[in-house]
This record gives sequence, C-alpha cells and structure tokens, in this order.
Amino acid sequence: MIPYLFNTFFYQPLYNGLVLLVSLIPYGDVGIAIIILTVIVKVVILPVTHRSVKSQAKLKNIEPYVKKIKEEHHNNRELQAKKIMELYKEHGVSPFSGCLLVLLQMPVILALYWVFVKGLDQPDSNLLYSFVHPPEVISMMFFGVVDLTQKNIILALCAGVSQYFQMRLTLPPTPKEESGSQKENAGKASFQNELAKSMNMQMRYFLPVFITIVAYSISAAVALYWVVSSLFSIGHELFVRRKSEGLIKN
Repeated sequence: MIPYLFNTFFYQPLYNGLVLLVSLIPYGDVGIAIIILTVIVKVVILPVTHRSVKSQAKLKNIEPYVKKIKEEHHNNRELQAKKIMELYKEHGVSPFSGCLLVLLQMPVILALYWVFVKGLDQPDSNLLYSFVHPPEVISMMFFGVVDLTQKNIILALCAGVSQYFQMRLTLPPTPKEESGSQKENAGKASFQNELAKSMNMQMRYFLPVFITIVAYSISAAVALYWVVSSLFSIGHELFVRRKSEGLIKN
C-alpha cells in the first residue's frame, strides 16, 4: 500500500515532471530542469509551509514574552513551562512547526533519489504519462560543467550551509542552560518543553551536517535540489517575517 502511494503521488509525478521539463529546455539540461521542478514543488506545498513559517515568525515575535516568563518563574520550571505553553496557545503557535518544513521534503528527496538511481539517460516509457514523451536530447552536465550523476562536494557543502541558515532563520533561539542552583530548585521539567529544546538543537546543528552527508552520498542532482529548496525557503521566511513584524503590536 505504502509503495503504491509513494509511486503514485511522489515518484511518478516527479519523474514525469522532470522528463517533461528536460524535453522543453534547450539542450536538455537536467540541472535547469531540477531548479524549475524544485520551484514548482515548493509552490505546490506553499499553502502548508506558509502556515508553518507564519507560526515560526510568531514564535520569534513572542520571544521577549517567553524570556520574561522564564525570568519571573526561573525557580519553578513546571509553572514556567505551563505559562509558556499557554502563551503559545494564545498566539496559535507550536514549537514543533519548524520540523514540518523538513518532514514535508523527505518523500520528495526519496523520490528524487529513485529518479536518479533509475537514471534519465533512457526514460522508462512504462512510467511516463500519455502526454509526456522522452526528450530527444538529455544532458546530465549542469551548464556543461557539473556532472549531476556524480558526487560533488561543493554542492553538498552548499546544501548543508543553506540548510543551516534556513534553520537559523526558522527556529526560535535555543534556551540557555540554567545554573545548578536554579535546576536544584526548579523541580521536574515539562516534557513538552524539554522535547522542543532537544528537537531545536537537533534541527539547528545535526540536520545541516546530515544533509551535507546525504547530498554528497547520493549525487549532485539531489544536492542541487536541496540548495535551491533551502534558498527558496529562506526567501519565503524573510518575506513572512517582514510581513509579521508588527504582529504583536497589532
């Protein structure tokens, strides 16, 4: 059931979309096709990601209030966590919404992986829709320079760096560790608060490293997709943040 859904809603549409774009692009440059396909995918999932980005922008805006709560209740972490969650609920935000931006892309990454494992040099006619025809010319050399079928450390590093800056913009600041005396008097920490903090740290630092390794391990094609995807997300984040600067004041 899951393989069928994956093939029907992710792999086959992306495969056909890429083949169609390659057939329309001069010289059949697969790199340009990947860039265009990435933008199309980001636009398609924009309604969902926009909601998540808006939630993260609100988290940034209410950060001073969160800091104030922590200062007022630094000796009682149970009450502190309760007040913070009430604040989140009041403004309709979730500390976990940033994860959605990455999780949404996982099926796309897997689908792209299989697209390039199967190869585009000889498109499989059994996978093509009736209105999609194999391109006459296919070039796996991006702008005639980068071989997208091979590993590319520069693109992989760019993927990791762009992902890091995306997470830095998206996620709220990681709370500082409390002193020993504060911890001793604080009581048991809220599970939700600690989980949010742990996920924040992993998304901020572990994910960019993981993306770099994956992007290098698979192929330059996937690395290129991730770079374009992250740059699109960064631009979207900056746009939403600018629009929501006066959210709390209003």
